[in-house]
Amino acid sequence: MSIYDYTVQTTEGTNLSLSQYKGKVLLIVNTATHCGFTPQYEGLESLYQEFSKKGFEILDFPCNQFMNQAPENNQDLASFCQIRYHTTFQTFAKLQVNGKNTHPLYRYLKQNEPKKKGLLSMLKGSRIPWNFTKFLVDRNGRIIARFAPTVTPETIQKEIQSLIEEQ
Repeated sequence: MSIYDYTVQTTEGTNLSLSQYKGKVLLIVNTATHCGFTPQYEGLESLYQEFSKKGFEILDFPCNQFMNQAPENNQDLASFCQIRYHTTFQTFAKLQVNGKNTHPLYRYLKQNEPKKKGLLSMLKGSRIPWNFTKFLVDRNGRIIARFAPTVTPETIQKEIQSLIEEQ
């Protein structure tokens, strides 16, 4: 299996194959509209504006598993992001990132993230701790890194640029 074998749902309820993102650098983020990290949407949009014409995509997956911080329906979630943060990247339907109903994409992301060194190696496959956990994926569909919610989009700009320049 690869990341391109998964299908996700748009906010309109249609299925979309991630195979359409082959050859692009991806930043996959579980988000929420009522979270202390929600202002990260500004940084995400800034990254998208800077790199989208060079083969970069942000895949925004709202998740309501953390203290009910994304209670809106799918279309209202997308509208909130577009109106409040002027996002132009794709917002998908809500999904679950932990537990028995974890979406298969997130199960794959957690199980295939790069191994960490030392004691942190035990974290591979671990639960998503909170909203705005980020996965960086290269043009070949390999998961390059997993970033904690506290890591801001601006902090990973150089890593994204490096992957884009690899071509």
